Amino acid sequence: MENLQILLRQHVGKPCAPVVKVGDKVKKGTLIAEPTGLGANIFSSAYGVVEDITDDRIIIKPDDEQPDEYEKIPEGTPLEMVKAAGVVGMGGAGFPTGIKLDTHFDGDGYILVNASECEPGLRHNIQQMEDDPEKVLKGVKYAMEISGANKAIFAIKKKNRKAIEKLDELIKDEPNISRHLLADIYPEGEERAVVRSCLGIELEPSQLPSAARAVVINSETCSRIAEAIDERKPSFLKNLTVRGKLNGGNEAHVFMDVPVGTSVADLIERAGGIDGEYGEITMGGAFTGHATTLDAPITKTTGAILVSMPFVDLKGAKLGILVCACGGNLERMEDLAKKYNGTVTHVCYCKQAQEQKNGTRKCERPGICPGQVKNNLEFKKSGCEYILIGNCSDCSNTVMASGPKMGLKVMHMTDHLMRAVGHPLYRTLRVSKEVDQDLNVADNVENN
Repeated sequence: MENLQILLRQHVGKPCAPVVKVGDKVKKGTLIAEPTGLGANIFSSAYGVVEDITDDRIIIKPDDEQPDEYEKIPEGTPLEMVKAAGVVGMGGAGFPTGIKLDTHFDGDGYILVNASECEPGLRHNIQQMEDDPEKVLKGVKYAMEISGANKAIFAIKKKNRKAIEKLDELIKDEPNISRHLLADIYPEGEERAVVRSCLGIELEPSQLPSAARAVVINSETCSRIAEAIDERKPSFLKNLTVRGKLNGGNEAHVFMDVPVGTSVADLIERAGGIDGEYGEITMGGAFTGHATTLDAPITKTTGAILVSMPFVDLKGAKLGILVCACGGNLERMEDLAKKYNGTVTHVCYCKQAQEQKNGTRKCERPGICPGQVKNNLEFKKSGCEYILIGNCSDCSNTVMASGPKMGLKVMHMTDHLMRAVGHPLYRTLRVSKEVDQDLNVADNVENN
């Protein structure tokens, strides 16, 4: 095994503080860093020796032999064990799960299980639902017990028939646990979109799901909850998808229980290696991920490693950027514009990308767009030849309703990645935004 680089910040909040020193021997599950505020415990993911500690990471040189055994967390209440195991949201910002579940619904609340595989091209969450839904369900029941929720709903895209059939069989005798089928559009899977789809409650951008008496957790997080309580297992492993411009084709390579701290290069090599020239490597999904390097390590929240097609050369053409809260921020969009060799001439924000107190932006109604004519007019007046958009399925559709008619050539921030994974480009929406909840009723649910 290569050296593992375990970052001290793998979640929202502040970086953790090391509790080991250089030269210490560690095992799988050895506590190596603790929170200094909001955060979660971090553990070694291998047997080995602490080789170095820097400002932002602990580097572990693994032993040649790697037993399956791990150091177990202490016995305690279910909530105490989830916190001790360092379980966080296994995607997104990585909010500590123990804090999220400490809600005290007192028999009147929901656990909403995000099994949607929100980002296009990813596969690991659905594969887990197909291969081991029992562990996920165990975690859901523990989450209900801890939070005091009396009901749970699985949110899953209707296209994933095999996983849904497995789930239906598993919960057929669970009167308080159901499932809600989602359309195959982005951002179905965003937290507030899940609340809206499952409960019919529209949350404000500043509101958390708790305002709807709900907690949203993804399916992998549920399985890590079950491991913490049933197996006293610390959270030091991650499921993820590796996909894109790889030798052997663009099918998804799903890796389960990868040690946190494993390098991007190692996982790409395991998936067959990069096929010739490429544009960039992205850590995370095509919409919300970021460009990364081969030596970068995965964390508890890493959902994917995607290798893109080479970038088209715009030869300095005037380019407008339309920033959406559902996709990359301005910095990410500007980076992509540079890689496309476009001259950024004008920047607009989607009219629903509401700025928050912390400077980030959230969509007022994720996945539901009122139109983008005004922004397209601004791009046209600024002399833009191209526009680079980062919008969701519906917003992209509204851009296309007027942009091309004005002579604007539309590119999406995910294009280089969608081409690499064989997914249709985000332009005109050709699928249903609502689906029938009967699995046997055919909807227009092909990939958009």
